[in-house]
Amino acid sequence: MTVGRHRPRRRFAQHFLAPAWARRVVEAIGREPGDVFLEIGAGHGAITLPLALTGAPILAVEVDRDLVADLASKMPSNVTLVAGDALTVDLIPYLTGLEPQRPAGSMRTEGLTRRFRIIGNLPYNLTTPILFRLIEWHRRQAMFTDATLMVQREVADRLTARPDTRDWGVLGISAQIHAAITKVLDLPPGAFSPPPKVRSALIRLTFGPPTVRIVDEALFDDLLRALFSQRRKTLTNALKRFDPRAPAALDDLGINGRRRAETLQLTEIAGLVAAVAARRRGLVL
Repeated sequence: MTVGRHRPRRRFAQHFLAPAWARRVVEAIGREPGDVFLEIGAGHGAITLPLALTGAPILAVEVDRDLVADLASKMPSNVTLVAGDALTVDLIPYLTGLEPQRPAGSMRTEGLTRRFRIIGNLPYNLTTPILFRLIEWHRRQAMFTDATLMVQREVADRLTARPDTRDWGVLGISAQIHAAITKVLDLPPGAFSPPPKVRSALIRLTFGPPTVRIVDEALFDDLLRALFSQRRKTLTNALKRFDPRAPAALDDLGINGRRRAETLQLTEIAGLVAAVAARRRGLVL
């Protein structure tokens, strides 16, 4: 699908995927019977239309109303098109109303297990907030099987980072607690029109039960941001500014306060959240 007369809009960070690469993305998604898709950022339908040919029901969301008007006349009946911002529109009621594709030769869908899946060529200026919204959906709904997303390679590196590396931080930690994350494809700037100034990657988040137990999600979010906004400080100094009671939690866990945030393992972060929560309640682990 070509860009046609629509001029990519900088405020929407629009970079449209070339047809050959779109086909590779659709192949990588690996559709199965029962799949129901939420697509974030339908664009010109480069992914939407070939995926729709499989018969899978798709809820396609697009913020650019000019693109929505163009897409409306091209979409088959198994695609539901929504004009709006995926960060603000409540999409869950739309999605749960979609029925899975009937097996070939059958007129019934009873007994067919629905798998809700997310796909999208994300606008680079909104990638991080969209990812955090998906994590929050999983926390609250736990309804999605996975998300296959086009992101900047820099973001892919942060999502798949390990402790003791410069990319280990809030986004990767928050995502890895709730999903196994893999890189599926690397894409050059020429895979898009107009070409972005960065390389891109297709990543897959496979959601599942939390890998560690977080006793207080709000405290976890605040503590993580406090630690990694001061990642050059020692844990003791970063925690002093966050909560004067928090450094004592390091002693409770036997964690050396001279370490830095980027050295913390997921289990240590979860333990630190629990210890700080206990200290706030006047308890000592």
